[in-house]
Order: sequence, then C-alpha cells, then structure tokens
Amino acid sequence: MTEVEPRGGAVGGRGSGASTATDLLSRAVMRHVLIGPPLRLLTGLRVEGRENVPREGALIVASNHLSFIDSIVIALAARRQVHFLGKAEYFQGRGLRGAAVRWFNATAGTIAVDRADPRAAASSLALAEEVLRRGEAFGVYPEGTRSPDGRLHRGRTGVARMALSTGATLLPCGVIGTDKVQPAGSNGFRPGKVTVRFGRPVDVTGLAQRYQKAALLRAVTDATMDAIAELSGQERSGLYASDVKAAMGSQAQE
Repeated sequence: MTEVEPRGGAVGGRGSGASTATDLLSRAVMRHVLIGPPLRLLTGLRVEGRENVPREGALIVASNHLSFIDSIVIALAARRQVHFLGKAEYFQGRGLRGAAVRWFNATAGTIAVDRADPRAAASSLALAEEVLRRGEAFGVYPEGTRSPDGRLHRGRTGVARMALSTGATLLPCGVIGTDKVQPAGSNGFRPGKVTVRFGRPVDVTGLAQRYQKAALLRAVTDATMDAIAELSGQERSGLYASDVKAAMGSQAQE
C-alpha cells in the first residue's frame, strides 16, 4: 500500500520517560509547523507499508542510512515516536544556535551518547533497551554509520541483541532518496522525492528455533539486512560500512 504523507506525521520526543505537557506541545509545534509541513513539501514524502507499523508496544525500526534526515522522515512516516541515538555534542552548544539545536534534538527524541567514551557501544545498547522496555519505539541503523557510497553494507549484530533481549517487534525499513535531498557533506537541502517503506516484521522467534548464540545473532541481523535491501533496492557490498569508509579515505590520500 502506498500513501502520500498527509499532515500530522509524528516526530519523536525525549528519551527520558513519560512526556510532559511541554514535551507534547513542543512535538506538536515541530510536526505541524516547523518540520513536518516544510519537509513534506520539500520531499513529497511517500510512505509504503505503514500498516506494518504497530500503533503501540516495543518496536525496533531497523533502516538503511543515507542522510542526516533519515531519522526525521522515518519518524514522520511511522506516525509514532521513534527515538534515535545522537552525538552528545548536539546538546552541548552555546548561545541561541546551541539552544535551538538542543531543543530540536530533545523534541525529536534524540538520545545523547558520548562517542568519545570507549563504553559508548555498551551504553547505547542499554539506552535502547530502556526505551524498548517502556514500550516505545527505537530506530537503529544496523550498518552503524551512513553509507559512504550508496550501497547497503553488512549489518552489525547489535540490532539482533536488542530484539532478543527485549522481545520487541523488529521492523525493517527502507529509505529512498534522502541522499539526494541532503547529500553527504551538505548543510543545506534540495528538493527531491523521498520514499519510506516499512516491511513485515522479522521472524525472530522462528530464527531462534533454528540457531543459537552467535549464529542466532548473525542470522537475525542478516535476515534484517535482506529485508532492508528488498525495501530500499540498494546494491549489497558484503562489507562493513566503516571498513568501506576507511578504504575510501586511504585511497583519497594516495
């Protein structure tokens, strides 16, 4: 089923528990005034498979990652709060610009993580599990970083660990066109067409009956990446995005 995104899509909120009246007002202003309408106008946002998105309950939205705005369009398309991890620096700016960035990220549901901390990976998983145990939605990019070349790269097994430890629904998502709206390295936006596709949930229970331990983590992750590839239509690389990015950097220096 395909829909042209109507008014009223949701952008996520804070990651600290129950929403206050101020939180709700901020989210309403963001989705109805500041972010939602301009972004839908800019992208002609189309949504496919929204019927696969549970209206409530713990949910992991696992998507490909092409642009900074992926997190925003996914939340708009899902019509429910979707929390994402983000750099702690987003909450540390000063002055009016810093205050605006803090407000945007807090209202959009960004959960701050200090990536300079060697314990960041473990703390990220704990933060995600906290969100899911509250019955909320958490967005994750199994590739671990934005695709450096537009291809879909090998998934990290953190997404499988989250699904298995929390019992949350694992929903694959494919985002198309955001890299044209906001190309890598650009701070601006260009008009373009964006589509968000939600697939059917990954059968984690079925895979758990066939695999164990590390093999189960890899099987769930690979099944998720296969579903994302079908939704996004991207070429597969079979390599980790971080390794591809490092190789591209080395070539550029030669």
